[in-house]
Amino acid sequence: MQGLVKGRVQGVFFRLETQQQAIRLGLTGWVRNTVDGHVEVCISGEDSRVTRMLEWLQQGPRLAHVETVELNLVSRTEVDDFQILG
Repeated sequence: MQGLVKGRVQGVFFRLETQQQAIRLGLTGWVRNTVDGHVEVCISGEDSRVTRMLEWLQQGPRLAHVETVELNLVSRTEVDDFQILG
């Protein structure tokens, strides 16, 4: 699953906390900032765990203010862990 998280999501530890949450859930994938102020995520794993991650993304970390999460289905990621990109 790949998605774009919009709102106040940069400068609030969103990528780090997303990585930590994904690792706790046993997911693989990546997270990165976009040049237009959003955060892009790609997550892969067991459906129930991905669902829990998506629920977390709707709220994000304490300092974030998530307005929307836009999701797309994509092929599974080819990484073995969860990375913060760029």
